Amino acid sequence: MSTKPQVKIIKRNSQPAKAIDKSAETEARSARTAARKMVSNVSNWVTEFQQNRSEETKDAFNNLFAAPDGCANC
Repeated sequence: MSTKPQVKIIKRNSQPAKAIDKSAETEARSARTAARKMVSNVSNWVTEFQQNRSEETKDAFNNLFAAPDGCANC
């Protein structure tokens, strides 16, 4: 039989630290920032649309039940 171990044991601190690719990290951050801006923009559009629709509905409701012009006894 072989006297060599089948598994090589490597201690954690004995390996050289891996070089972190800064360009990939920067691209990921810029992609997240761009996505965040798009989501914010669309959310603002939706909020504006809902506010405008609410105001239009309120105006229509008030006009529907408003007293006709020239009606003094109504």
